[in-house]
Amino acid sequence: MTETSDRDTAPGTRGHVLHWAAGYDLLAWLLLLGRERAFRRRLVDLARLEPGQSVLDVGCGTGTLAIEAKRRVGPSGAVQGVDPSPEMIARARKKAAKAGLNVTFTKGVVEALPIADGQFDVVLSTLMLHHLPGEERRQCAREIGRMLKPGGRALVVDFGEPTREGRSFIDHFHWHGGVDVREIAALLSEAGLEVVETGPVGLLHLDFVLATAR
Repeated sequence: MTETSDRDTAPGTRGHVLHWAAGYDLLAWLLLLGRERAFRRRLVDLARLEPGQSVLDVGCGTGTLAIEAKRRVGPSGAVQGVDPSPEMIARARKKAAKAGLNVTFTKGVVEALPIADGQFDVVLSTLMLHHLPGEERRQCAREIGRMLKPGGRALVVDFGEPTREGRSFIDHFHWHGGVDVREIAALLSEAGLEVVETGPVGLLHLDFVLATAR
């Protein structure tokens, strides 16, 4: 199957979809200065993942975070990743198989997830929200809330807004700019979630918001 026909099978979205799966992991390694594993561990710590929990990674890309989440929740837990790019999903499946981990990866858009309500203890969204226009961000936040069980948690991580002095070459790689942490918190609140913690991830210009389903 050609690259063009693969992309034609991706679900429709107004957001920016990354298809270059082959180079994505290399770029992430370079931008994180080889500390990607430590970065992913930091994220699962922020999400407070525990053994046996069910986890959804929206905009999962090549599956690195979903795979790390599976290591944390263990054999009794379940992890699913969703991404609109067939190329990303294909690479994620290969990586999970190579790691010997059972992670489900599905094509889908974050504005209309192909999953029933209330299935997950934790929903993760990392470096994805800035790829969406304004209304689609609201739809995504509502979908994240819809996915959570009562008392479940959502962790959203994205680029903040660096100062002029603080700009670096990383800023050339996120096409739609940053998303202010206050906007992320407001979107999750509007979706019916309760924001419990916000702050810097401690790497690059990344911020996080942790919220719970009421």
